[in-house]
Amino acid sequence: MKIELHLLQNFAPSNLNRDDTGAPKDCEFGGHRRARISSQCQKRAVREAFRLEKLVPEDQLGARTKRLAHQVARQLVDTHGHDRDAALALAMGAIEGVGLGRNKKGMGDDAWKTEYLLFIPRRLVTELAQVLHDNRVELAGLAADAATAPADGGEAAGGKKQKKETKKDAKKEAKAAYPKEIQKRVEELLEGARNTVDLALFGRMIADKPVWNVEASCQVAQAISTNRVQMDFDFFTAVDDFKPGDTAGSDMMGTIQFNSSCFYRYAVLNVDALRSNIDGEKQEVGALVEQSLEAFVRAFVTAIPTGKQNSMAAHNFPSYALAIVRDGGPSISLTNAFLKPARPRGDDKDLVDDSIEKLEGYLSRVRDAMGDGGKRALLVTWADRDLPTATGLARSTGLENFYAEVKKRAVGGPS
Repeated sequence: MKIELHLLQNFAPSNLNRDDTGAPKDCEFGGHRRARISSQCQKRAVREAFRLEKLVPEDQLGARTKRLAHQVARQLVDTHGHDRDAALALAMGAIEGVGLGRNKKGMGDDAWKTEYLLFIPRRLVTELAQVLHDNRVELAGLAADAATAPADGGEAAGGKKQKKETKKDAKKEAKAAYPKEIQKRVEELLEGARNTVDLALFGRMIADKPVWNVEASCQVAQAISTNRVQMDFDFFTAVDDFKPGDTAGSDMMGTIQFNSSCFYRYAVLNVDALRSNIDGEKQEVGALVEQSLEAFVRAFVTAIPTGKQNSMAAHNFPSYALAIVRDGGPSISLTNAFLKPARPRGDDKDLVDDSIEKLEGYLSRVRDAMGDGGKRALLVTWADRDLPTATGLARSTGLENFYAEVKKRAVGGPS
């Protein structure tokens, strides 16, 4: 069973997702320049929506961080009364004890970061702190070693190859020295993270521990504008509030690039893959799968990237949503509906109207490609405007009705 979501979202002047120069991301599609929002940016907004809109319980939320040791140490200090330096050493000792590396390029607090970002459940912080506190006496000697480990950003003699081998040997030594029973418990906590909503949906890759990898159960496409984009510049000035009255001119000036575009957004969620990612008792798995898919559908519809929002406040809700829930056939993006850019047509059809018309017209032409699963599929839409009746498309009476229909079919299977 899969859920495909197709959204049309028209934004006021904005710069929601910037490139390395600060300009809104863009691309060429169909021979025309289009505005673009990366898939990573959208997934981050979805994960933030889980938290801010309380769509997912706190203990099922994930976090992407290099600062696991800092968070565990804070828990050890605040809850268990440990000294901060000793707590940091305990936390980093556990991380290195399961074969993960520490950052070698920084000093001070940077020396306690992990080698790369880890995608973990937030509950891991409390759980790991408890394990370390319970075994603090046995781990005291190893914590002292972790506290004195150098954070050397220099290159080892003999070049990069020797440096790489030295890092690998250091990881092996730290793992070999760690008590096996405690190591096993820490590994269980990290490996069991797959039944966290974020990780089950978006997956994770840990180079040092392939067995902990989680294959994502959903895919999110790069969002592109249905219309041809034109970049604009906002020239801004700022005045010193305490400037003498007889002094003219501004005290800061600059430019910000922006555009206004109607984006086509697409995501697909494989419900069976989501279920296989989640471990636990059968009853618990069913409830968590149901909760996860509902949270994802709601968050994908409502989530808005945060780029330059303090300057532009482009909080524009989608104008149109199409959900296709089916039990077979290939996933199909409808991006090619906009090979010829959408545009307003006189006073009767705005940009969104033309985008909807193009999308639904293209859908009717590729419907056969969905196979037998497509024939049994639920196709339901929601829009902020009246839409004509369309063959094979159910028009929901409201957004909550849209969510309910998608959840009912995805959980209950084909009717």
